[in-house]
Amino acid sequence: MPDIIHLLPDYLANQIAAGEVVQRPASVVKELLENAIDAKATNVQLIVKEAGKQLIQVVDNGIGMSETDARMCFERHATSKIKSTEDLFRIRTMGFRGEAMASIGAVAQVELKTKTHSADAGTKLIVEGSAVVTQEPVVTPSGTSIAVKNLFYNVPARRNFLKTNAVEMRHILDEFQRVALAYPEIAFSLYHNEVEVFNLPSAKLSQRIIGVFGNNYKEQMALCDEETPFLSVRGYIGKPEFAKKTRGEQFFFVNNRFIKSGYLNHAVMTAFEGLLPKESYPFYVLFIDIEPDRIDINVHPTKTEIKFDDEKTVYAIVHSAVRKSLGAHNIAPSLDFDGDVNFAPLQPIRIQNNEAGFEQERTTTAYSSGFSVPAPKRVSSAGWEQLYEPIRNQPTGEERISSSASINLLDDAFADNSPATSNKTLQVHQKYLLVQVKSGIMVIDQQAAQERILFEKYMASLQKKAVISQALLFPQTIDLSPTDAALVKELKAEFLELGFQFEDFGGNTIILNAIPADVQAANEKELLEELVEQYKNNMATLKLDRRENLARAMAKRLAGRLQTRMSELEMNSLVDKLFGCEVPNYTPSGQKTLVIMELSQLHDLFQRN
Repeated sequence: MPDIIHLLPDYLANQIAAGEVVQRPASVVKELLENAIDAKATNVQLIVKEAGKQLIQVVDNGIGMSETDARMCFERHATSKIKSTEDLFRIRTMGFRGEAMASIGAVAQVELKTKTHSADAGTKLIVEGSAVVTQEPVVTPSGTSIAVKNLFYNVPARRNFLKTNAVEMRHILDEFQRVALAYPEIAFSLYHNEVEVFNLPSAKLSQRIIGVFGNNYKEQMALCDEETPFLSVRGYIGKPEFAKKTRGEQFFFVNNRFIKSGYLNHAVMTAFEGLLPKESYPFYVLFIDIEPDRIDINVHPTKTEIKFDDEKTVYAIVHSAVRKSLGAHNIAPSLDFDGDVNFAPLQPIRIQNNEAGFEQERTTTAYSSGFSVPAPKRVSSAGWEQLYEPIRNQPTGEERISSSASINLLDDAFADNSPATSNKTLQVHQKYLLVQVKSGIMVIDQQAAQERILFEKYMASLQKKAVISQALLFPQTIDLSPTDAALVKELKAEFLELGFQFEDFGGNTIILNAIPADVQAANEKELLEELVEQYKNNMATLKLDRRENLARAMAKRLAGRLQTRMSELEMNSLVDKLFGCEVPNYTPSGQKTLVIMELSQLHDLFQRN
């Protein structure tokens, strides 16, 4: 039998490695910025064209490379960061595997210019598809300039998988932010299509945060600083009242390396427990400094996942540090045990109310703290019939719902259980509607039903492009994170078709001028943040086009705000609209909007034969 195992050619092995290291333009940006930091640069410039598809260039003033090093850096597993197995567990540099430059050179056209501070001339190297095309001396400033052109030019299948420029630019912004926050002592600048996006001078961490996210972060940052023999925690957390409905402004750095850790995020969220509004996420930038031999960063090619040798201790220290910071800034509630808690003597108060023909007399016992306990009420029955006059004059259920044509859209089997419109609809806990049907009782999830109704409404609006907006009396200025601002601007046409009207105010700020006519004008900033967060969640888990994704996001967020007590007219209207939908029994995400309890099931509950 002939031998069948053979060594792969270098160019093919490099392309396989590139599949792990270089997934998109943002991956190249991350690797080049980290190399500039390891080169001890104090000024780093990132230049991007066409969201990195045409050009990614990083220019730094670091130590530079010799002629031999410039050639060697494109070889696989060639690195200056580690020399032995022991070094692998004492890593302080950003890179260490020696794969980045070889992987980038395998799938792009790379031009490298570099010069050490002591050399008279530098070196220029051009690499295409792992092959060195030219190498020659060149006059260049001290430091290194790497230009990556036409990414995936020789792997068209990979290039076809790249997203739109707006999506790829958002990922580049994410990587740039993380590196810029981790090293505030280094000056960073970013240019996209020859337009300056960021210009961040060397500064303290607090100034760097403001430079990245905006001046409005001055008021919301609280210092977090905890020193222990095991590790230290430093950085800033956001005050609870400034929490947003969107994720993305939560940053953990371990030894200045950005990591993703749901475990540590849970430690922070539990520290904020009881202080945050529902479905809100606090801002934080936290740095954990720990001995390198207590962690393992050689877990994933992107190096965003690490392992601690004692996760529980790290969790406890982070949780304690955040709680301590909240308490030190008088954010967390505290009890004053030194105050006088003696109540004043109890004094009876007599209140008389005359309202709608009633004479109500009530005696309450008042405390100095402002609490009151009502005594039993004595209500006069005079004039009670007047209260029911408006109800007598209202149309009956049959008059309100004279047509059941919408219900006929269901199949025959389901139509047998269509609600009898003359029956009374009951609301339970402002969450569920109970409707009598032929075979038993129908229970409708109020929020799910509204989500289905709104989704079909917005999909129709997006398709017909017939929308009505209501102008805001006072336009709202909304500050977003860099990635959220890029996403909102990318979806401007779709937002316009839904009824939102806004204009770019520069940077990460927009001015909201109008909202859809059927949306209540209140908390517009919160609504926009909720829409963006829901859109990103859908984008991460589902393959949807922009319009359907935005319609789903809009329906879900608005339906969640409509948990209110409903009148009988509103309940019947909701049932009518639900059965007028194309798919009335499920939400867009597949959740049930209603269930039917058969009479036999009810009999079984009471053990009736």
